[in-house]
Amino acid sequence: MIDPFQPFEWALAHGRTLTLGPRGLLMAIINVTPDSFSDGGVYNDTEAAVSQGLRCLEDGAAILDIGGESTRPGAAAVTAAQEQDRVLPVIAALASQTDAIISVDTYRAETARLAIAAGAHIVNDVHGLQREPDLADVAATTGAGLCIMHTGRDREKRADVVDDQYHFLERSLEIAAAAGVQRDRIVLDPGFGFAKDTDENVALMARFDELFGFGMPLLAGTSRKRFIGAITGREAQERDAGTAATTALLRMAGAAVFRVHNVAINRDALLVADAMLASKRHVTGTPGKDNQP
Repeated sequence: MIDPFQPFEWALAHGRTLTLGPRGLLMAIINVTPDSFSDGGVYNDTEAAVSQGLRCLEDGAAILDIGGESTRPGAAAVTAAQEQDRVLPVIAALASQTDAIISVDTYRAETARLAIAAGAHIVNDVHGLQREPDLADVAATTGAGLCIMHTGRDREKRADVVDDQYHFLERSLEIAAAAGVQRDRIVLDPGFGFAKDTDENVALMARFDELFGFGMPLLAGTSRKRFIGAITGREAQERDAGTAATTALLRMAGAAVFRVHNVAINRDALLVADAMLASKRHVTGTPGKDNQP
């Protein structure tokens, strides 16, 4: 178990680090795709994607997550070359124009290697190293930060939502360890929305503290997900308020990083949640005392 509010130095590529724990950090979603579920086609060229990245930094993003293949159910597959043509120019431009921490959203080892060479610091794998395990070798040799996500797609899930997290992610961590990835380079993502229905997503939020048994910081990616629409009745582009609610709730539960489309509204949600956590620290003398598992 860890105290999720204590400082954790996340070691990244190119000698960079991020301090996780004492305050929530935002990872901005930059989809360089024509078919992502809520913003497909909006930033589907290098200039538009770079401009959006710069806006997200101004709004308070700590990380820019650049993706070139939609992960929505039923999305058209892209080749490695197509993915790389989309993301590498954006990463290179942002790396040359800013000192931003940049993440590449890919499960492909070769895309990850090229992205890090272009200036990326983090690899965000929605398949948890279990589609292309060689990606772990890339992370180990480059020193990249690694976000390992849980997914329930294309396999038989266990009945209990938290049990399934441990079943899947423990295998991912075995792959990372075998490749030599140090634990201070890993953040885990429970994969809200990935083959999980509304009840499972809500249960995962309610039981979030049980995931600190991994002993690692956690990233929450609820932004505009279908379960928020099921609860609020809103279409994808109208789910930012619902997303901000989950951001505040999960921050109070100990999440460290929040992957979002709308940085500004989630920045405000985090400021409120972190102010409450600071007040609790002042009263109890222990960061997040009442939130520890």
